Amino acid sequence: MALSREEREGFLAEPHVAALGVAAGDDRGPLVVPIWYAYEPGGLPWILTGADSRKMTLIRAAGRFSLMVQRTEPTTRYVSVEGPVAEVAEGSGALHREMAGRYLSGAALDEFVAFAEAELADHVVVRMRPEHWFAADLGTTG
Repeated sequence: MALSREEREGFLAEPHVAALGVAAGDDRGPLVVPIWYAYEPGGLPWILTGADSRKMTLIRAAGRFSLMVQRTEPTTRYVSVEGPVAEVAEGSGALHREMAGRYLSGAALDEFVAFAEAELADHVVVRMRPEHWFAADLGTTG
């Protein structure tokens, strides 16, 4: 069953690990990799990635990307969103903390933020303007 706008945006706002997809050229399928992301209903989904990473190189070339999140319990549900890059900006410790705080807490969060500030200083934030959504709840699979 298709999800309503509120259902799909609410599901995307949960802290799933996304699959990021971006065109990788005429002679290849898309690059698809797992990635942390952040989203608030009605806003722009965003990721952090290395400024010179393969992901970022391909995102710059394509000008757009996709994110897909899913679960299998208690029902099989997915949300896929695709759209153009709305903004690329310098990353920051505050953005790393915000992103990691969706997935980690306590000492693990503090350790990751310290690591990010020391090792991931070249990261940029990439915001997507959602244009196409595909979302459904397929019910139970058992």
